[in-house]
Amino acid sequence: MTPSTTHTTTAPARDVRALLPGQWDAFYATVLDAFHESEPAEATALWRRLAEPERCVVVRDGAQLVAAAGIFTFRMSVPGGHLVPTAGVSMVGVRPTHRRRGILADLMRHQLESLQRQGEPLAVLTASEAPIHERFGYGAAARRLSLDIQSRRVSLRTPAATGERTDEITLTLEDPYEALEITEELYARQVPARPGMLARAPGWEHLPLLDPPAARAGARPLECVVARIDGRPVGYARYAVTIAWSAANTAEGTVRVRDIEATDPRAYAALWRFLLETDLTSRVVAPNRPVDDALLHLVSDVRRCAPTVLDSLYVRVVDAPIALTARGYAAPLDVVLDLDDAQAPWNRGRWRLTGDASGAVCARTYDAPDLSLDACALGSAYLGGTTLTELAAAGRVREHTPGALATATTAFASPTAPWLPHGFCRSLLPRL
Repeated sequence: MTPSTTHTTTAPARDVRALLPGQWDAFYATVLDAFHESEPAEATALWRRLAEPERCVVVRDGAQLVAAAGIFTFRMSVPGGHLVPTAGVSMVGVRPTHRRRGILADLMRHQLESLQRQGEPLAVLTASEAPIHERFGYGAAARRLSLDIQSRRVSLRTPAATGERTDEITLTLEDPYEALEITEELYARQVPARPGMLARAPGWEHLPLLDPPAARAGARPLECVVARIDGRPVGYARYAVTIAWSAANTAEGTVRVRDIEATDPRAYAALWRFLLETDLTSRVVAPNRPVDDALLHLVSDVRRCAPTVLDSLYVRVVDAPIALTARGYAAPLDVVLDLDDAQAPWNRGRWRLTGDASGAVCARTYDAPDLSLDACALGSAYLGGTTLTELAAAGRVREHTPGALATATTAFASPTAPWLPHGFCRSLLPRL
């Protein structure tokens, strides 16, 4: 048992209670009211199937539910390729009539203490309002790249074949549901290679296919194209097309990319070429791509892609020694971290972290600190997409031992940028 599991915590907030059987509809209505939203029945039905009512909590005012919070059980890829148990915090909301009363703080504290008792080392969320969640120790750990491409103004380079292989890449249009086994296998192969990706448990494979007619905003139904080399699937793209015409009767349609994955560089380029050359369109929109997307190095003019970087996944280190031991490190590391964590006193104090690419050990120590940081900074750095050096430049990390910051920055780095391919909030794709 680690030191972090032997402490005594403060009592959970008195007003936070488990969701009672049969109250899911009331729970979800509370969430939608909190965000002033409505949604098609197809979306609500999917979230009902994915929900874990036993992990949902509520706050009541008399008989009325006035606040709600839920958790999805995930495994998330971390640097080193390991899949770590992770709580997906979602459906957190307070009705407008009960805001500014500290209810959100009660919900988040209750969740955090429950996660620690249950042994989940990490929690993640996507934020409707970014500043809120830093109060609870969540740090921005992964970003997303949003692209708005003038497809008639760019061309695409073709990567060279590796070795002596010259196999032809074939593309076929397939029904998104009939191709689901293929696309899920390709997605699963990508997960260990990129921190932040979620291993999809049964049922979650339907989330990227969610396509209610009422939410299409004039677009055609979701389509899927599969790339093959020598008959073997190596990539796919799911997208929807909206056709529009200018005043001069010129086709100005838009291709909106839901997701695109490939295990071969040539297949990836071929899929993008297919999307960029779609007839009757002049624009390709991809709202959620990794910030190190290879497309940026394939297009002839990146300025015509209007790349914009936005925050995406927020990480909360629930149990510091377990979380820090669970990931790999890009270089040998032996550092004492002085961690400040106001919401999780079991994390507070000094930890000696020793590790490399093969594994790590993290234990309590009374040695002098090499670096000091707070829970938000640790969450931001955990997946390797935000460097300790840039956090230090913002005053979020302090170096006490010369050279420790550079060494730790190198060790914490990830060769691929962390990325969350799809959200797990209560609302429709493709919001994220």
